[in-house]
Amino acid sequence: MKKFTSKELRNTWKQFYLERGHKDVGAVSLVSDGATGVLFNVAGMQPLMPYLLGQEHPLGKRLCNVQGCVRTNDIDSVGDESHVTFFEMMGSWSLGDYFKKERTQWSFELLTQVFGFQPEQLAATVFEGNEKAPRDEETAKYRIESGFLPENIYYLPEEDNWWGLESGPCGPDSEMFFINPDMPKCSPECRPGCSCGKYTELGNDVFMQYSKSEDGVITQLEKKNVDTGWGLERNLAFLNGEKDVYRTDVFASAIAFIEEASGLTYGTDKEQTKAMRIVADHVRTSVMLIGDEAKLTPSNVGAGYILRRLIRRAVRYARSLNLSTENLKNLCLVYINEVYAEAYPLLVTQTDFILNEFTKECSRFSDTLEKGMKEFKKIITRKEQNQEKQIEGDVAFHLYDTFGFPIELTVEMAEELGYSVDTEGFRTAFKEHQDKSRAIEKNVLKSGLENDSEGTIKHHTATHLLNAALKKVLNPDTHQKGSKVSEDQLRFDFNCDHKLTDEEISQIETLINSWIQQDMPVSFESVEKMKAVEMGAEHEFIEKYPDIVKVYTIGDVSKEICTGPHVNSTSELGSFKILKEKSSSRGIRRIVASVQ
Repeated sequence: MKKFTSKELRNTWKQFYLERGHKDVGAVSLVSDGATGVLFNVAGMQPLMPYLLGQEHPLGKRLCNVQGCVRTNDIDSVGDESHVTFFEMMGSWSLGDYFKKERTQWSFELLTQVFGFQPEQLAATVFEGNEKAPRDEETAKYRIESGFLPENIYYLPEEDNWWGLESGPCGPDSEMFFINPDMPKCSPECRPGCSCGKYTELGNDVFMQYSKSEDGVITQLEKKNVDTGWGLERNLAFLNGEKDVYRTDVFASAIAFIEEASGLTYGTDKEQTKAMRIVADHVRTSVMLIGDEAKLTPSNVGAGYILRRLIRRAVRYARSLNLSTENLKNLCLVYINEVYAEAYPLLVTQTDFILNEFTKECSRFSDTLEKGMKEFKKIITRKEQNQEKQIEGDVAFHLYDTFGFPIELTVEMAEELGYSVDTEGFRTAFKEHQDKSRAIEKNVLKSGLENDSEGTIKHHTATHLLNAALKKVLNPDTHQKGSKVSEDQLRFDFNCDHKLTDEEISQIETLINSWIQQDMPVSFESVEKMKAVEMGAEHEFIEKYPDIVKVYTIGDVSKEICTGPHVNSTSELGSFKILKEKSSSRGIRRIVASVQ
């Protein structure tokens, strides 16, 4: 086997296919467009699904790329040698062009001529057939013709070697494995896919040759496709003789930084090593998500909630390693400047945005983590005294509502100590809290409707979103300098030293409309004026407000002192459009906008 750096592996993969008539389609956003029902792109084929389903691709029928992906379904497994939440998938595709013969030949060439495997070291699995479709003798034949040894071809059932959705294109797949010559089979039944270590998966070729109707009937496709996927991190570790993916160059400098900052040595203590891996992985994924073209930020909904969970989990494990927020910020820079500057140049251009959003979330959670941990320990002590092994749902909600502990974090900490959490009870407590808040909001809105028409109200809320968006797109120090709302539009003045570019205006509109689409709840609480300031509520002209003020919160994007009233949720706004941007006075710009 030949050894590769991550840079060499990415470039080698793409060059191999470019020489065979493929076009590099590049990578798309890590954040899914929602068409496939998931929050993130979880596989290289996902962004290409419309073209695999029949749409013509503008670059042709032969495509390749290296696509970043995010999977968090097995986040609890992160901390071992192999699991990660962000990974890169090396892919290639034929859209109605070449099929099994060429695909199997190229896979063998890649394995032997490029990566240096010997034929006797390679095994392949093919579909054994069932009532849906026949045994895939064709792929087995071409595997052998390409150079695989006949005795190393294995026929496996549908759960191992079949790809398909509920309906639409489907077909057999064929996986390729390395056979460890130094390890005997664990049993006579040992075969590729066994967990004993005899076989290591390298890549997968999917042959979409059938179509499945909604009533389950399988028919042959006239236009057949091929999807090939190889995991970069997994293969990088394997090709370099490493079982531990965290010892490859995509993690090496990050682990070295953690060692230096913590004064600990990777690999010497099981729990410390687990914590180092979790911090290294979660910070890397957070950097990738915030620095993505979608500019994802932590929130309490959707993809933003997953990002928040990753950062807060990183903070918790960093604390066990005596790492500070400043340490984590510098770890972000390791990934941006040392690891991914060339492969993901957008990270470099968005460095300030990444660091600001990441450290803001770290600081927000760190402020309450210590108090929350003390409260958690008190809960556990009471459970021990009462000989109870479950944390009630309302107690878990208290940790969430007061200390910002995601329910998953409470569950994880409890399980580490042998306790369970009533998650159903948590959801019930959460819903009761929402219902109570909405009832209060409706009463306020009802009283306010006598003086405010329905955008006027919508435009009140849109003003808060605009204020928040300006801080993200322009500068965190951007503040309101005046505003006016009417039935038709809103006017918002803010400090800014330049005329907004078309790109900035577009970013502001896109960000606000994404918040609107997320259906964020709008709620308020009445507090003392100085308490509102201490809470971090946005405010201008604070001296004009009474001693008791209302603080309106919109999801996790805005917290602002305001007399209201407002809508119940952002989805009521419809859509946001900037109508005009101009100078108001020296150093002050004015935006005129409306919602529909």
